[in-house]
Amino acid sequence: MKIIIGLGNPGKEYAATRHNMGFMAIDRIAQKAGIDVIDLKHKGLCGRGIIGGEKVILVKPQTYMNNSGECVREIMDYYKADPSDIIVIYDDIDLNPGQLRIRKSGSAGSHNGMKSVIRYMGTTEFPRVRIGVGDKPEGWDLADYVLSHITPEADGEIVKGIAKAAEAVGHMLAEGIDDTMNIYNKTDNI
Repeated sequence: MKIIIGLGNPGKEYAATRHNMGFMAIDRIAQKAGIDVIDLKHKGLCGRGIIGGEKVILVKPQTYMNNSGECVREIMDYYKADPSDIIVIYDDIDLNPGQLRIRKSGSAGSHNGMKSVIRYMGTTEFPRVRIGVGDKPEGWDLADYVLSHITPEADGEIVKGIAKAAEAVGHMLAEGIDDTMNIYNKTDNI
């Protein structure tokens, strides 16, 4: 069983913000797989189903971004999941809008949600899918930028990145992470 966790902030005011790429990717995956992510447990919204023959749990932590690790830890403990069975999806300001970067492990960088996840998991050794939202414009505060709303017209590449992330997760479940990294980590694959 794989547990796919998209990072974001709960509430309508955050729904279409750059910091909610993980939630939007989970919504896209759920829609394509016919999974309802509506069960509130383990400090998150959860949904169970099968994707590509693999049992999955889709999760949107409801703890707010900076405390995402609380939800992740509860789910890991409840399902006795190994870190390698967790896939975390989140936004990244260091990547071009819509660009994906898939890794087997790594640091949190400047991402507070990932810092929380790593702290609660006690390891950096778990797969992750980063969706580029681009660097903040000059003069902007970082928090204001990542909490700003995206629109399909102005942020078309980011919207494409969400769809690509959902596609990449499906590929990862079917073909493994190495093949997925070879395909989706190409900068021209936006």
